[in-house]
Amino acid sequence: MHDAVRVGIAGCGRMGLPMARALATAGFDVRGFDIRPVTEFGAFAPRMIPDPIEFASHAEIVFSVVRDQRQTEDLLFDDQALLARGQTGGGAIRLVVISSTLSPRYVRDLVGRLPDGVRLVDAPMSGAQVAAEEARLSFMLGGRQADLDLIDPMLRAMGTKFHRMGGIGTGMTAKVLNNVAAATSTAVVRRVLDWADRLEVDQERLLAVMHDSSGQTWFGSNFDAIEFARDGYDPDNTVGILVKDVESALDALAPEDRAGLPEAVIEVLLGLTPR
Repeated sequence: MHDAVRVGIAGCGRMGLPMARALATAGFDVRGFDIRPVTEFGAFAPRMIPDPIEFASHAEIVFSVVRDQRQTEDLLFDDQALLARGQTGGGAIRLVVISSTLSPRYVRDLVGRLPDGVRLVDAPMSGAQVAAEEARLSFMLGGRQADLDLIDPMLRAMGTKFHRMGGIGTGMTAKVLNNVAAATSTAVVRRVLDWADRLEVDQERLLAVMHDSSGQTWFGSNFDAIEFARDGYDPDNTVGILVKDVESALDALAPEDRAGLPEAVIEVLLGLTPR
């Protein structure tokens, strides 16, 4: 049991909810927070806290698993304002763990905006919803070693691979760079499959050739197993999240590095239609 540490998962969507369930299964005193009604969380509903003041008063360590930078701002400073409420409402928050994929520049800037006594770790995760459900996520970590040691038991309850990259922002940098590579693979493979249709080449046979040859990619080799492989672009689906993640990487780059391939990848992803 890990009752000595009170943990909160903020953003209990398709990734956050299974992460929270994994922590509960491992014996952590975990509570969830989300702007959706508690009734939508099934068996986990008794562990959901709908009031941000009460949530901030419970959680010593908060994992933020909201979608993007805007929602992170709302969570920490604006609409829900967990950190402000924590300062005025007897809040317990001492460590904020950013597990969303955001701009590394934004994450580094967050450090200077935290209230006294609150620290930050960036711990974005890799793996689809099924990996979260099976507690086999991969985490890319940036922050103080003592803070990473503190959350290590929690990470091990939710995942199987842990990469300590360095100081604040390095975990997020690794994640967005990885996702640029993943987005590039997604865009190129989908474009090649479209061309194969036009050139009357069988998709399955082409994917087999690519898997056995120099065109091998994670996306192509796992095309039939990847949940979003045939999706079109939608701001709220995984393809939309890939676009957001490439934009997060661009935000961290110098202007001369932004043009060219990254922008082309975004253009292709925005144009994807369901297969």
